[in-house]
Amino acid sequence: MKDLPVSRLDALIAEQEGLERVDRDTIEAIQLKRLNRLLTREKERGGFYRDLPERIASLERLCDLPFTTEEDLAHNAPGLLLCSQAQIRRVLSDATSGTTGAAKRVFYTEDDLENTVRLYMAGLGELIFPGGTAMICFPFSGPFGLGELIAEAVERLGARALRAGPFLSWGEYGALLEAEKPDSFVGMPAQLLGILRLCGRKSLSRALVSGDACPASVMRGCEELLGSKLFPHYGSREMGMAGAICCSAHAGMHLRENHVIAEIVDESGRPLPEGEWGELVVTTIGMEAMPLIRYRTGDFTRILPGRCPCGSETIRLDRIERKTEGPSAAQLDEILFADEHVADCRYDLRDGQLNVTVLCRGEIDAPALRERLSAVAAPLRVALSAREAAPGDTSLYRGKRTLHSAG
Repeated sequence: MKDLPVSRLDALIAEQEGLERVDRDTIEAIQLKRLNRLLTREKERGGFYRDLPERIASLERLCDLPFTTEEDLAHNAPGLLLCSQAQIRRVLSDATSGTTGAAKRVFYTEDDLENTVRLYMAGLGELIFPGGTAMICFPFSGPFGLGELIAEAVERLGARALRAGPFLSWGEYGALLEAEKPDSFVGMPAQLLGILRLCGRKSLSRALVSGDACPASVMRGCEELLGSKLFPHYGSREMGMAGAICCSAHAGMHLRENHVIAEIVDESGRPLPEGEWGELVVTTIGMEAMPLIRYRTGDFTRILPGRCPCGSETIRLDRIERKTEGPSAAQLDEILFADEHVADCRYDLRDGQLNVTVLCRGEIDAPALRERLSAVAAPLRVALSAREAAPGDTSLYRGKRTLHSAG
């Protein structure tokens, strides 16, 4: 078997930390030093974490500290901020027109955003090369937005950033592929599959997917049409919009461990060993504006045991799932996208009935799909409507795929 290049994240960590080589002992020493420095600063400033100890003796004692929750983040932003307002360059909020109560806000300094761009470069550098063109289908929301930061990383790598965004129609994506001939895609997995099934692969040959769950049927469909393996990435706003990247081994996602400490816990909050599935908890020791200690992400994954085939010793996360009460959009996607004629679908929940809208290319076996969905969605009733996708149709979701509740 041909030797694989070591994850580009190793080179980034080595550069950032002044190391010749990245190994487990060195990583853990960096983590403990940064964590204790953070605890000391928190104690001195008397903010949200003021009651925590000033230092801990080892990383094993991290589990003695309390969790930080989404509610803490929503109600204690001033106490969690570890820098002056003058240093803030970007604020992300989950406030929407339907939000009731406090909105969760996350703050970033210029250094936080630079670290994000650098991590994007490490991940994108696995599939984007100088002279190429990357079609970016994440939102562009102004200075230091997600799309803008990805485009910055692409351009620093010497490639062209094609700022497509997520809101074009399928016909417009097809025309863009014909005219601009991008070789790589950066966006959400279900959107990529829709583009490939409705517009064709055209010039695309590689793809980085992130921002949402990627069920096996979606990944398989994308890889078959692209003719190459996907590069899944993981990030969250609490981690600076970037957290873990896929290397050429395609064996999990390498975590930026000099900036993030990861734990996996069970439902009661007890730590789990490598290889076991549970909730991801992160301590963001590399964030300047708003570092978080033992933040419960609500995302479920596992830490893959052992060293990556590429040789890197950074820990790797498996696929990311979101636990929900009842069926999840990812479970339903697994069923629908397994049909090669399904290009897009949406789920709306009302009065005990799950209404499923499907855009397709060609005929689907609607009764069979409805029966399979009913087995997963029980005791909900399932109604499925399908029609041929038109060039003027846009994606049925503008963000993460979920079950929309209308009462």
